[in-house]
Amino acid sequence: DAVKEMLEHMATTLAQGERIEIRGFGSFSLHYRAPRTGRNPKTGDKVDLEGKYVPHFKPGKELRDRANIYG
Repeated sequence: DAVKEMLEHMATTLAQGERIEIRGFGSFSLHYRAPRTGRNPKTGDKVDLEGKYVPHFKPGKELRDRANIYG
């Protein structure tokens, strides 16, 4: 399946720390979240969370403009 293969390639590229840009649509990159203290939603206990990288999507101007036509 072509879509599955493309998504796998994108995930591998991001995992290597590279940015992905799809012109007219947007870009994908990794953002670092610093370590912090969170809370367990069930118990309310404090939990130390490690720093980690998370995927980030930034929509391109064309996508933002088109979304505002319908929003």
